[in-house]
Amino acid sequence: MNPITKYTTATLLTLGLLTGCGRDFLSEAPTDQVTDANFYKTATDAIQATTAIYSELGKQGQYNYSLWGIGDIGSDISTTGGGGGGDGIEQQQLDFFNIPATNPLTSNLWGGCYVGIGRANIVLQKVPAMSIDPAIQKRSIGEAQFLRAKYYFDLVRAFGDVPLLTVPPTTLAEVNVKRSPAADVYAQIVKDLTEAIGNLPPSYSGDDLGRATKWAATGLLAKVYLTQGNMSGAAQRAKEVIAGSGKSLWANYGDNFKVANEYGKEALFEVGYIAGRNEYTFNGLGFVGNEFFGPRGQGITPQGGYGFNIPEDDFVAGYEAGDLRRDVTIWKPGDKYPDGRTQPASLPGSPNGYGCKKWFIGKVNTNVWDSELNIPVMRLAEVYLMQAEAEGPTPSGLEAINKVRRRAFGTDINTPGVHDLKAMSPDDFKRAVWRERKYELAFENDRWFDSKRTGELLTSPHYIRKGVKPFNIVLPIPQSEIDVNSGLVQNPGY
Repeated sequence: MNPITKYTTATLLTLGLLTGCGRDFLSEAPTDQVTDANFYKTATDAIQATTAIYSELGKQGQYNYSLWGIGDIGSDISTTGGGGGGDGIEQQQLDFFNIPATNPLTSNLWGGCYVGIGRANIVLQKVPAMSIDPAIQKRSIGEAQFLRAKYYFDLVRAFGDVPLLTVPPTTLAEVNVKRSPAADVYAQIVKDLTEAIGNLPPSYSGDDLGRATKWAATGLLAKVYLTQGNMSGAAQRAKEVIAGSGKSLWANYGDNFKVANEYGKEALFEVGYIAGRNEYTFNGLGFVGNEFFGPRGQGITPQGGYGFNIPEDDFVAGYEAGDLRRDVTIWKPGDKYPDGRTQPASLPGSPNGYGCKKWFIGKVNTNVWDSELNIPVMRLAEVYLMQAEAEGPTPSGLEAINKVRRRAFGTDINTPGVHDLKAMSPDDFKRAVWRERKYELAFENDRWFDSKRTGELLTSPHYIRKGVKPFNIVLPIPQSEIDVNSGLVQNPGY
């Protein structure tokens, strides 16, 4: 894999390019450039400007490259894979915690988030003053608040202190600001999400499916509170989502990862993709995971499969007997391919023959790299697990984890002979919830962040074996940003 072009925060000086609307608006590419003189006049302008904020979610700075490299390969669930040697060197650096400040995945995460933040800031400056349909105006403001909070949440979790910009800068001096304390960034995230909850509708239909809802914002706020250690706030917001969103779990875990079920009954927020554009790019309209994670050289994806993001052996061995999520999540030797062949006992980059299966859709509705399978940012199952962790081994906390366990095993976690969580200490229960998150949300781009939040990043034998060091609790500030902003100081250790 070749290095990806890096962004700089100077991108915040421009609005960028606006996207079109429609069923798959979250993945639409830029189509036109506008200026203040001819824009921000109509409700359509407000919708288009707001839609542009979403586009970075589907690109290389977020779910189409950086977040699966950081969140999965940088964690204890997967390793680089690929063709060996220098293939995927930027992912190997994360895999073994030898991360330079020039790593493309960390640089693109930073750049992509700030592009999205810059667009959100412009919407939040311009749209409140527009004379348009009040419902569109209110919704657009809420979407911008939600998305700005989401981008800042990724930044502060990854890098710690980061520049906090909430209005569009007009000069380079206003862009080149120092890092704000993480506490201040979190305060802004909470403020944005709290206000977004009041501005966003509870649901959408038709072409607006996939836009941020009140319940997406409430769920993300619960996750922010959980990250901060505010357990009462996390529990309250999680229960609000469960009681009010109208969402429910799919009976079959695998139904979450089917094209036919996108924006479905369990989804609170997804990044939308489409296929068929014949694209070799991380910044296109489709998700690259089908090709990049497909078993290497087996010919069951359009380009044969690249075999990246390989499940770690100890992760695979950690599945409990009877866990129905295993066959949805991973390829293992002997598994049947769509053409009737079986997964070999060993593959390039995967000596034990494992592979990431969750995002596989084969050759159906795919063309080159791009596949149309959406990526969940938050599902109801995660909300149940947040409630369980926040409440501890109370009757309602136990029922919350069992909602997830029953689908995976058909039995409760406190079934005699399996676990007796009623007798567990709060710490034992918490660790049980963390483990459940690991297997329920595997390959959904969040495991490194969870490991950091729970302290496992610096204590787990897996991470220690991989070479983790205390300063790896945050990622390096991109060197490209330090080069153009004298106010930035590198994180210690890098």
